[in-house]
Amino acid sequence: MREPRADVIIGRLTKRPDFVAAASGRRFHTERMTVQARLRPTVDPSGSDLGLRVGLTVTKRVGHATERNRIKRRLRAAVPLAAQDYAAINADVVIIGRREILTADYDVLIDDLRRALRVVTKPKSAQISDRPLPSSPPIKGERRGHSHA
Repeated sequence: MREPRADVIIGRLTKRPDFVAAASGRRFHTERMTVQARLRPTVDPSGSDLGLRVGLTVTKRVGHATERNRIKRRLRAAVPLAAQDYAAINADVVIIGRREILTADYDVLIDDLRRALRVVTKPKSAQISDRPLPSSPPIKGERRGHSHA
């Protein structure tokens, strides 16, 4: 028997600019899905967009309409259970479903979503980069990184 559905209110992404903006944030990949998220400012002028908002995408490459709809239904059912700990975070999350969702165990989907949400909703660190800066600027025509020779 499945777990009872959590009483978590999660908003929906419906407008294309929100989907595009989420693509500029962090990403998490599994064989069943890709999850993208963008953290929103904590102070929103309208005040109505507080909390987690989720959008689903399944491309035509995945299969026919019935298969794509079944993938989206499985994801819609798994999101409230996986996102109950993250519902208070102001973030826009886009889940891109793959064909493997059709055959995956429901508990595996929930686990994948929990891991993805933990990664993509993590606030950015205060430091810009942990890598050391280069000691000198590149000489004219010189490229840094791997050589293809």
